[in-house]
Amino acid sequence: MNVLVVESPAKAKTINKYLGPGYKVLASFGHIRDLPSKDGSVKPDQDFSMVWEVDARAQSKIKDIASAVKGADKLILATDPDREGEAISWHILEVLREKHVLGKMPVERVVFNAITKSAILDAIAHPREINSELVDAYLARRALDYLVGFTLSPVLWRKLPGARSAGRVQSVALRLVVEREAEIEAFKAQEYWGIDADLAAKAGNFTARLTHLDGKKLEKLSLGTKAEADRAVAAIEAQKFAVGSVESKPVKRNPWPPRASWASPPSAPCRWRSPYMKARISAGRPSASSPICAPTASPWRRKRSAKRARPSAENTASVMCRPRRGSMSARRRTRRKPMRPFARPASPAPRKKSPNMSAPTTPGFTN
Repeated sequence: MNVLVVESPAKAKTINKYLGPGYKVLASFGHIRDLPSKDGSVKPDQDFSMVWEVDARAQSKIKDIASAVKGADKLILATDPDREGEAISWHILEVLREKHVLGKMPVERVVFNAITKSAILDAIAHPREINSELVDAYLARRALDYLVGFTLSPVLWRKLPGARSAGRVQSVALRLVVEREAEIEAFKAQEYWGIDADLAAKAGNFTARLTHLDGKKLEKLSLGTKAEADRAVAAIEAQKFAVGSVESKPVKRNPWPPRASWASPPSAPCRWRSPYMKARISAGRPSASSPICAPTASPWRRKRSAKRARPSAENTASVMCRPRRGSMSARRRTRRKPMRPFARPASPAPRKKSPNMSAPTTPGFTN
């Protein structure tokens, strides 16, 4: 019988059905050992040797695997194909070697990316050794976590009460922030000037920038004071200019990135510099005296509000629309409810109107 070890018990149950009675599939439930939370677990002076401790919850799982391996023909490690899965297989192999239960039993490492019968059988048919590079990467990560965390976390607890811990990622990010802040504080502002000229030609007007002065190329900080800029302007005004040559070349422009619908209207005037967009945005904001309904009101609600409105002095000025409230299901329930009957008053007998009076007009109503 062959023993196959995976991480998840659900995978073990499914794979056992695919492989049949010739295999016994067990689960390790993730990592089985880790560095103990005390000083001396990682020893930099001794070539970064590590002291590992088997987790108390994994003791029963290791016991089951060791007892199954004693009478087996082959051990197959089928943990996940990533770095952590490779480390779990390495830990299981090391613990079984310490217990002296392997002997000369062959050990194989298989990986698969799908829990299907064909993928599992193909993985078992193509075994390999444990990848030492992935294991070394895992060991380096755990050593950094331990050394950096155990060194900086007490300092962080003293300086920032309430902070949890500092690891390899937080420490590097903090150093980058500190170095950038130091560069900002050490920055010295320096004045510089640039000169642009609006020129007219037969083909059309254009703007030119001063790049050379007195036979020398101007750098960004060449004109450092206003007096130097004024002297350059005086020298330019005393000259006459002519278009020496025109060079045309294709220019590649990338389109604007997609924008969220809620962010497009506010940013439209800044992006397109369009008065039309500004007018649309300002028109879309209802005010107290504006007859425009709120954007959140649907045509169905506007029609319903108009039907319920009464011919009064307030309704003749504007038609107020309520915004949507509640979830979609709540609105649907509201729509299914029958409308309250609207008793229309009986039409009185027609009478002559005074020439100085006019009946109020309301959208959706007839007199």
